Amino acid sequence: MNKKIFVLSGDGIGPEVIAQAEKVIKAIDETYNHKFELANGLIGAASIDATGEPLTDEVIAKCKSSDAVLLGAIGDPKYDNDPTKKVRPEQGLLKLRKALALYSNIRPINTYDILKDVSPLKNEKLKGVDLVIYRELTGGIYFGEKQLSADGNTASDLCSYSKEEITRIAKLAFEAAKLRRKKLTLVDKANVLETSRLWRKVVQDMAKKYPEVTVEYMYVDNAAMQMVINPASFDVVLTENMFGDIISDLASVLTGSLGMLPSSSIGKKVGMFEPCHGSYPQAAGKDIANPMATILSVAMMYDYFELHKEAKAIRDAVNWALTERVVTEDINKGNPSPCSTVGDLIAYHIEEKGDVQLNKKYMKDSKNCII
Repeated sequence: MNKKIFVLSGDGIGPEVIAQAEKVIKAIDETYNHKFELANGLIGAASIDATGEPLTDEVIAKCKSSDAVLLGAIGDPKYDNDPTKKVRPEQGLLKLRKALALYSNIRPINTYDILKDVSPLKNEKLKGVDLVIYRELTGGIYFGEKQLSADGNTASDLCSYSKEEITRIAKLAFEAAKLRRKKLTLVDKANVLETSRLWRKVVQDMAKKYPEVTVEYMYVDNAAMQMVINPASFDVVLTENMFGDIISDLASVLTGSLGMLPSSSIGKKVGMFEPCHGSYPQAAGKDIANPMATILSVAMMYDYFELHKEAKAIRDAVNWALTERVVTEDINKGNPSPCSTVGDLIAYHIEEKGDVQLNKKYMKDSKNCII
């Protein structure tokens, strides 16, 4: 299969984790006889520094002409720490989501036995945790009209949703629930917000078409609490943009590391795949960032192309790396592997179709640790 992938490495650790993802794509190409052409562009602070804009129209056009977009991370302290700046890295991401009509963000949350001691939750809380969050991505308060009074003392952000916006992502969530454990939880704030009441009405009406799916409705504050107290009770979580941002980041602690969480953003034509973590500028250039979330996002990309065998090969390689303790310092502070070594060995596992043995004495050097 031939595909065009447009790569936006972004800021901070973005280029480092993307480099590992590219190794995996090349390994899949060689092993399964595909040809995924990779082209690169700028977004976020990197784009502002080079062009004055967080995302140029030229880059948007190249994204639209590609089969998928692979994104690293966005953000830079020099913009985060100065609220007066009118041009900000995150504007590029919001602009891209809108331009590509990426209305559905999908974030699977899985726990790994080897990481249970890394999570701040007790082990018994993590048994059976397997959920996926469907976050609406192009509506709500993020994209609503924004106003600041002339004297700078009053500000407002409009939160607006249409029935169509809710229906299209709810359909994806219901369809996913059918194939999973047949349970969907709508997270809202219907006791306070009119938009949440519309969400609840639309989902209640749609539920009639999915009698096999059990639907529960949960206020976002309770959902946040239940995500910590009883995370295994969730299957498919459906929610709006702001709540989804917060709930998915909260759920990240279940895995033990934000560096393990992949995501996909699906729209009408082009899909975008990115790790859930931020740009982590403190680690940039140090070869210590965890690339697994980005690599697992690539696995989601192959599923998107219905190349499920290839996606499984990537996930199997990640599971092997975790079992062999080929992990970065966020997971194993005592004896970490560099980011580049993790990428090298996961790619090598794919190329060798799992037939790999390690000499752990040389784990710091991926070139010498293969037996």
